Amino acid sequence: MIVEVTSGVLATLNEEARKAAAEECCGLLLGRGARIEQAVPAANVAADRTVHFEIDPRSLLSAFKAARAGGPEVIGYYHSHPTGICVPSKTDKDHSTGDSRIWAIISESEVAFWRDNANGFVAQPFRVVG
Repeated sequence: MIVEVTSGVLATLNEEARKAAAEECCGLLLGRGARIEQAVPAANVAADRTVHFEIDPRSLLSAFKAARAGGPEVIGYYHSHPTGICVPSKTDKDHSTGDSRIWAIISESEVAFWRDNANGFVAQPFRVVG
Protein backbone atom coordinates (compact mmCIF):
# COMPACT_ATOMS: atom_id res chain seq x y z
CA MET A 1 0.00 0.00 0.00
CA ILE A 2 1.29 3.46 -0.90
CA VAL A 3 1.15 6.02 1.89
CA GLU A 4 -0.27 9.38 0.85
CA VAL A 5 1.14 12.41 2.62
CA THR A 6 0.29 16.06 2.10
CA SER A 7 2.98 18.56 1.19
CA GLY A 8 2.03 20.48 4.34
CA VAL A 9 2.83 17.44 6.49
CA LEU A 10 6.24 17.06 4.86
CA ALA A 11 6.93 20.75 5.44
CA THR A 12 5.94 20.38 9.12
CA LEU A 13 8.16 17.33 9.58
CA ASN A 14 11.17 19.08 8.10
CA GLU A 15 10.52 22.27 10.08
CA GLU A 16 10.11 20.42 13.39
CA ALA A 17 13.36 18.50 12.79
CA ARG A 18 15.15 21.75 11.94
CA LYS A 19 13.82 23.51 15.06
CA ALA A 20 14.83 20.63 17.33
CA ALA A 21 18.34 20.77 15.82
CA ALA A 22 20.66 18.57 17.91
CA GLU A 23 17.74 16.87 19.68
CA GLU A 24 15.15 14.50 18.24
CA CYS A 25 11.75 15.96 17.51
CA CYS A 26 8.68 13.75 17.73
CA GLY A 27 4.95 13.75 17.26
CA LEU A 28 1.89 12.10 15.79
CA LEU A 29 0.71 11.43 12.24
CA LEU A 30 -3.05 11.85 11.83
CA GLY A 31 -5.42 11.25 8.96
CA ARG A 32 -7.71 8.65 7.44
CA GLY A 33 -6.84 5.27 5.96
CA ALA A 34 -3.42 5.51 4.32
CA ARG A 35 -3.54 9.32 3.96
CA ILE A 36 -1.52 11.38 6.42
CA GLU A 37 -3.13 14.80 6.67
CA GLN A 38 -1.60 16.22 9.86
CA ALA A 39 1.69 16.08 11.71
CA VAL A 40 1.09 17.10 15.32
CA PRO A 41 4.23 18.00 17.28
CA ALA A 42 4.57 16.58 20.79
CA ALA A 43 7.06 17.16 23.55
CA ASN A 44 9.98 14.75 23.57
CA VAL A 45 10.09 13.60 27.20
CA ALA A 46 13.06 11.22 26.80
CA ALA A 47 15.85 11.56 29.35
CA ASP A 48 18.44 12.14 26.59
CA ARG A 49 16.69 13.84 23.68
CA THR A 50 19.88 13.90 21.61
CA VAL A 51 19.70 10.14 20.97
CA HIS A 52 16.17 9.07 21.96
CA PHE A 53 12.58 10.16 21.67
CA GLU A 54 9.56 9.51 23.81
CA ILE A 55 6.27 11.11 22.83
CA ASP A 56 4.59 12.89 25.74
CA PRO A 57 1.93 10.40 26.95
CA ARG A 58 -0.61 13.21 27.32
CA SER A 59 -0.35 13.93 23.60
CA LEU A 60 -0.87 10.25 22.81
CA LEU A 61 -3.92 9.94 25.06
CA SER A 62 -5.44 13.11 23.68
CA ALA A 63 -5.02 11.98 20.07
CA PHE A 64 -6.48 8.52 20.71
CA LYS A 65 -9.45 9.99 22.62
CA ALA A 66 -10.11 12.43 19.78
CA ALA A 67 -9.98 9.57 17.25
CA ARG A 68 -12.49 7.54 19.26
CA ALA A 69 -14.77 10.58 19.27
CA GLY A 70 -14.71 10.76 15.46
CA GLY A 71 -11.57 12.82 14.92
CA PRO A 72 -8.69 11.88 12.66
CA GLU A 73 -7.11 8.47 13.13
CA VAL A 74 -3.68 8.07 14.69
CA ILE A 75 -1.94 6.64 11.64
CA GLY A 76 1.48 6.72 13.22
CA TYR A 77 4.33 8.64 14.74
CA TYR A 78 7.33 10.63 13.68
CA HIS A 79 10.76 11.47 14.99
CA SER A 80 14.04 12.77 13.68
CA HIS A 81 17.55 11.38 13.50
CA PRO A 82 19.47 14.68 13.69
CA THR A 83 22.89 13.14 13.00
CA GLY A 84 21.83 9.95 11.24
CA ILE A 85 19.97 8.53 8.32
CA CYS A 86 16.22 8.03 8.08
CA VAL A 87 16.12 4.29 8.71
CA PRO A 88 15.00 2.66 11.96
CA SER A 89 17.83 2.55 14.48
CA LYS A 90 18.52 -0.31 16.87
CA THR A 91 16.65 1.66 19.54
CA ASP A 92 13.69 2.14 17.18
CA LYS A 93 13.66 -1.60 16.49
CA ASP A 94 13.84 -2.37 20.21
CA HIS A 95 10.73 -0.19 20.76
CA SER A 96 8.75 -1.63 17.86
CA THR A 97 5.28 -2.79 18.90
CA GLY A 98 4.17 -4.45 15.67
CA ASP A 99 0.99 -2.34 15.68
CA SER A 100 1.14 -1.72 11.89
CA ARG A 101 1.29 2.04 12.36
CA ILE A 102 3.48 4.23 10.18
CA TRP A 103 6.69 5.78 11.47
CA ALA A 104 8.13 8.77 9.66
CA ILE A 105 11.82 9.26 10.28
CA ILE A 106 13.39 12.58 9.32
CA SER A 107 17.10 13.04 8.61
CA GLU A 108 18.91 16.19 7.60
CA SER A 109 18.04 15.67 3.94
CA GLU A 110 14.97 13.45 3.64
CA VAL A 111 11.90 11.83 5.16
CA ALA A 112 11.19 8.10 4.97
CA PHE A 113 8.10 6.17 6.01
CA TRP A 114 8.14 2.74 7.66
CA ARG A 115 5.39 0.34 8.74
CA ASP A 116 5.88 -1.19 12.19
CA ASN A 117 4.95 -4.83 11.50
CA ALA A 118 5.26 -7.92 13.67
CA ASN A 119 8.37 -8.84 11.65
CA GLY A 120 10.03 -5.44 12.08
CA PHE A 121 9.94 -2.25 10.07
CA VAL A 122 9.10 -2.33 6.37
CA ALA A 123 9.87 0.62 4.09
CA GLN A 124 6.70 2.22 2.75
CA PRO A 125 6.51 3.93 -0.63
CA PHE A 126 4.74 7.26 -0.47
CA ARG A 127 3.37 9.93 -2.75
CA VAL A 128 2.80 13.57 -2.03
CA VAL A 129 -0.80 14.73 -2.40
CA GLY A 130 -2.39 18.14 -1.96
